[in-house]
Amino acid sequence: MPWNEAFYPASMKNLPPRVRAKAIEIANALLASGHPEGRAIRIGIARAKQWAGGPTRTQAARAPSS
Repeated sequence: MPWNEAFYPASMKNLPPRVRAKAIEIANALLASGHPEGRAIRIGIARAKQWAGGPTRTQAARAPSS
């Protein structure tokens, strides 16, 4: 089911609007290419955060502690 700015997964609700829009775009493209919905959402959010310049969960976990 494709998403838009008015209808998107609950896991995207706390993203900044610019990042959410990119996550929706990426997730919709992944859905169109046959990825399962849950995976498309997760990948869309992670790639949108990378696109916006923020760390992903994996990058944050690898960051050295001070």
